[in-house]
Amino acid sequence: MEITNVSEYEAIAKEKLPKMVYDYYASGAEDEWTLRENRNAFSRILFRPRILIDVSKIDLTTTVLGFKISMPIMIAPTAMQKMAHPAGEYATARAASAAGTIMTLSSWATSSVEEVASTGPGIRFFQLYLIVQVTRDRNVVSQLVRRAERAGFKAIALTVDTPRLGRREADIKNRFALPPFLTLKNLEGLDLGKVEKTDGSGLATYVAEQMDRSLSWKDVKWLQTITSLPILVKGVLTAEDARLAIQNGVAGIIVSNHGARQLDYVPSTIMALEEVVKATQGQVPVFLDGGVRRGTDVFKALALGASGIFIGRPVVFSLAADGEAGVRKVLQMLCDEFELTMALSGCRSLQEITRNHIVTEWDQRRSFPTPRL
Repeated sequence: MEITNVSEYEAIAKEKLPKMVYDYYASGAEDEWTLRENRNAFSRILFRPRILIDVSKIDLTTTVLGFKISMPIMIAPTAMQKMAHPAGEYATARAASAAGTIMTLSSWATSSVEEVASTGPGIRFFQLYLIVQVTRDRNVVSQLVRRAERAGFKAIALTVDTPRLGRREADIKNRFALPPFLTLKNLEGLDLGKVEKTDGSGLATYVAEQMDRSLSWKDVKWLQTITSLPILVKGVLTAEDARLAIQNGVAGIIVSNHGARQLDYVPSTIMALEEVVKATQGQVPVFLDGGVRRGTDVFKALALGASGIFIGRPVVFSLAADGEAGVRKVLQMLCDEFELTMALSGCRSLQEITRNHIVTEWDQRRSFPTPRL
């Protein structure tokens, strides 16, 4: 079957993967309202295209934290990719490198930072959870950061929205556990590599035992003392937290609701984006993850002020369907769709994409206020 858009990979992945694995990748928290809204909100943003502009040459390149990439489409951290395909994170790393873009490796990857680095050159970020120890001396975290630095990773993406795991009912029903032949490779040597079967979600049990619920802004400051790598905070949804992030010296912000897997009934990331962008006042770049399935989505995010976007589920679904070739195709399809959207909107570079190129539902409400009865 000819794959013509990114979303078609999910149906293929659902057929190929064990139910427990597919549900782990696909599901959200509780009622999954935010999971649906992450997609639906994009459909409520319309274009205001400009015409009669010479778009014979279009430049998609951009710079992220000083690193030049081919397009503003990057790969978000998604855990346990070898559940989707035996090549797992190796395949994703190679696909990202071939596309000239950034891959973010999860702390909970089934391939280590060293193994991913061995796949060849590429710009890679490392997603970090702060893991608690009995002594609370942060030694595990320090080791992970040092290993990422030695492996050539270029930034740390600190996930800040997971003091506890969201209630993911599919994982509870399936009694989710990491298959016994796989481990969380970055944590394997620290006796933290197994996510074992329990009466409910094995991952929820693992997080309850290992994640530090006391994580606060002081830990962001501490992280800056142990690494010279730029630190992005991933999981910001409000202006208040965006301003605190800047006060605490972060290099960038990722507007994210954890793929709708944490707190349900939070806004979609595209709805939260503009509030965060305005709060930063251009002091740091703001990125978005969550719900992107089309090149049109990429354009809408950039028009609302994002410096780039990250994709997660499209990567694991295409990986399950067709390994490295699937991930390459997803990146290429999104790139091609985004370029076409730019051309049809009259934009020749990312700098030409402006807020005036879109109209949102909240713009429409301001233009046509509800009449008083």
